[in-house]
Amino acid sequence: MTEGQIVEPTLFELSSAGRRGVTFPDLDVPRAGLPESLLRPDLPLPELGEVDVVRHYMRLSKFNYSVDGGFYPLGSCTMKYNPKVNEDAARLPGFAFVHPLQPIETAQGALGLMFEMQEWLKEISGFSAVTLQPAAGAHGELTGVLIMRAYHQSSGDAKRVKMLIPDSAHGTNPASSGVVGMQIAQIPSDERGNVDLAALKAQCDETVAGLMLTNPNTLGLFDENLEEVIKAVHACGGLVYGDGANLNALLGVLRPSDVGIDVMHFNLHKTFSTPHGGGGPGSGPVGVAAHLADFLPTPLIGIIEAGQGDTPPLYGYVTPKKTIGRVKAFHGHFGMIIRAYTYIAMHGPDGLRAISEYAVLNANYLRARLNKTYHLPHDRICMHEFVAEGRFEGSDVRALDIAKRLMDYNFHPPTNYFPLIVHEALMIEPTETENKDTLDRFADVMIQIAQEARTDPDLLHNAPHNTPFGRMDEVKAARELVLCCWLPEDYEK
Repeated sequence: MTEGQIVEPTLFELSSAGRRGVTFPDLDVPRAGLPESLLRPDLPLPELGEVDVVRHYMRLSKFNYSVDGGFYPLGSCTMKYNPKVNEDAARLPGFAFVHPLQPIETAQGALGLMFEMQEWLKEISGFSAVTLQPAAGAHGELTGVLIMRAYHQSSGDAKRVKMLIPDSAHGTNPASSGVVGMQIAQIPSDERGNVDLAALKAQCDETVAGLMLTNPNTLGLFDENLEEVIKAVHACGGLVYGDGANLNALLGVLRPSDVGIDVMHFNLHKTFSTPHGGGGPGSGPVGVAAHLADFLPTPLIGIIEAGQGDTPPLYGYVTPKKTIGRVKAFHGHFGMIIRAYTYIAMHGPDGLRAISEYAVLNANYLRARLNKTYHLPHDRICMHEFVAEGRFEGSDVRALDIAKRLMDYNFHPPTNYFPLIVHEALMIEPTETENKDTLDRFADVMIQIAQEARTDPDLLHNAPHNTPFGRMDEVKAARELVLCCWLPEDYEK
């Protein structure tokens, strides 16, 4: 063990009375104790949540970093723990071996699940209609912008080609609008981290197609002027797109449609715990208000024959009247839809609200622990994440150095250098499944790294020290790609 190294606690050290990793259904038989022959009084069992147990054994089995192996505070991406029951559901034979081209009469279970998922997402968001087709969040954005464009074109309003995008929005928002041919107008943030109302209203004219709003934004802040922002865009004839990547902060608390959002994508791989990272797959369903329902991609899943008595309804494909067409082969990433469906079913309405409440609580706890050590440009109550500056007066240590040093302590670094409106940004997002012990260990390490930055900056400049590989030359890797399984003799390592 090197000086300053923090040792991972054992399962017994993590144990705390009352923690449970599983909840059993109510018994339908008399309760009975375990046979004495199976019990060892000298070996007390630790009491832990499922996530802590899984992480312990995964840490032993592999070096590759994963959300099962440790804390993953990657801001904006919401790297949630993936419950294993989701995987069991997705592997049920009736789901795993279904084929999208088989007759609908033989795929009623799959179609019924998709139909109910559409209905659940409608209820969660308040929207009138939902498509499950988009393959990921940015694909959902593209689909939403296509719907907005089609809506204006159907009204003969071809001059609406300007998309307003706050500088605190997700980075894919400008790209999604640009691909569709929109002209981008960036809206600055005010000193409180909100959309600057005066700057927004100055851009609101007859050419506005809409606003792409991330709320909570990438600073982790809920816009204090949300209703005024939406009202201003609607007043000039524009639509409001809600980037749903941060929905984990709003579940069961606020329905986007209720505050005037017209269209929004859901990240099933962020909000609803389907696997995320390492290449995907994602899933980005899109919900719309009633006036945009006719423009959704085709097909939607609908009831094409009503059920009677003991006969269930027949599910099939429905085409919206003014559809923008198909945006994905077949019906989206079906396996991800099953996982998200399982997650929602397991939690129910109260559980979904608790998810957001604990995510917000965890983020504010970390913010409060770190705000005296790291400068926070907007030190006010945050939602699911917050942004700190990874720099210190009198030190040449930067955010990248802090991120690399975190790896020595077995923590995945937070998002670096995003959002761009914060110098040396460290974007930190704990999720609801993290317990206080984990948050305290992370905070302790961040505070220790800040001390190292002042007393031994080279320790950070040369980090990581304890990983299988040292610091990579990421710029060289991007510019000099090696896309083969062997290295040419003249390639300089």
